[in-house]
Amino acid sequence: MTRACVLVLAALALLGCRRSSPGGADAGPPGSATAAPLVSPTVALPLAPPLDAPRSFADLAAKADPAVAFVKTTQEQEGRTGRRRVIGEGLGSAFVYDPSGLVLTNNHVIKGATDIRVLIQKKEFKATVVGRDGPTDIAVLRVESKDLAHLPLGDSDGTRVGDWVVAIGNPFGLAHTVSAGIVSAKGRTGSDVRGLGDGTGYYNFLQTDAAINQGNSGGPLLDLGGRVVGINTAIRANANSIGFAIPINMVKELLPRLIKDGKVIRSAIGIRVSSLVTEDSTRLGLGDATGALVRSVLPAGPADKAGVQIDDVITAFEGEPVPGPEKLRWVASLAGVGKAVTLRITRGKRTLELKVVLNELPDQENSAEEPDPDPAPAPGLPPGHP
Repeated sequence: MTRACVLVLAALALLGCRRSSPGGADAGPPGSATAAPLVSPTVALPLAPPLDAPRSFADLAAKADPAVAFVKTTQEQEGRTGRRRVIGEGLGSAFVYDPSGLVLTNNHVIKGATDIRVLIQKKEFKATVVGRDGPTDIAVLRVESKDLAHLPLGDSDGTRVGDWVVAIGNPFGLAHTVSAGIVSAKGRTGSDVRGLGDGTGYYNFLQTDAAINQGNSGGPLLDLGGRVVGINTAIRANANSIGFAIPINMVKELLPRLIKDGKVIRSAIGIRVSSLVTEDSTRLGLGDATGALVRSVLPAGPADKAGVQIDDVITAFEGEPVPGPEKLRWVASLAGVGKAVTLRITRGKRTLELKVVLNELPDQENSAEEPDPDPAPAPGLPPGHP
């Protein structure tokens, strides 16, 4: 028990042992003088913040802000006379992650732009696209400058639900706006977040209650060490304090491919998969099994040639457990075109291992190993992204 608590308890004990006369005055022993009333001074006891709660985010914001960028895009179209005219303009956020001039943002921030300008520390640069990936909504830009302030890329796998995070960006064009919150959840998928294209992207979002609005897209989500743990990407429509960020570990897996090839060349199994729900488990007699349920098989595709069947449940890919379709689609897409992989499959009461030679996934901009469509409507995002 702290000393402050002991003092308070002692004061309460003194007050409780005194008795009052019927007239309300304090009564002493018979014949004694009336004692002065005991006054207990009010003592304000400061409430110490929780050990992990920061008193301020000011130092973190001041250190990170010089690396956060304001993105302005222009879309032009050539008219019948041959003259070009502006048909659209956009605003977004970004951040420098390499001092040589490499900048990360969302693909939807720069998609369709004929001119991209990046404002860093009040200096405007013309940016070129190094690489971009629609299914994950990531884009890498380059500006011609050296020794730029930059943000280190952290470890999103190491973040925990309840950890403090800070978002910096340019909501509604209000440059360098800072907001703070916590990681509200991890592993949010396409079925949790609606309005992201045709729903065939690769999603494994961090959810946060840090304020994210239109214009925040592409900005960093930082841990308390000032490391980027996510790229702010989306918000839930008709909801308060529900924002989503691409985990930075997903981004780090793709960066070498985007810089080398300008895009992500994906491999595919040739199946359509969905989550394994209770009704499926009951129908197939699988108990509490987990995995990705095969809904359809592409004729003459890799899975078809390997003997994969509808209602098979894929439980492991190259020995790595598959808890659901999102995980399977991600690891299969990055395994490599032409690679022979082993799928562990539950078929009724049997467990099989099948070798599948992956082919190339077509239409890199918009496609992914197809998920099963969810017919149930749900609240989504407003048109576009934040």
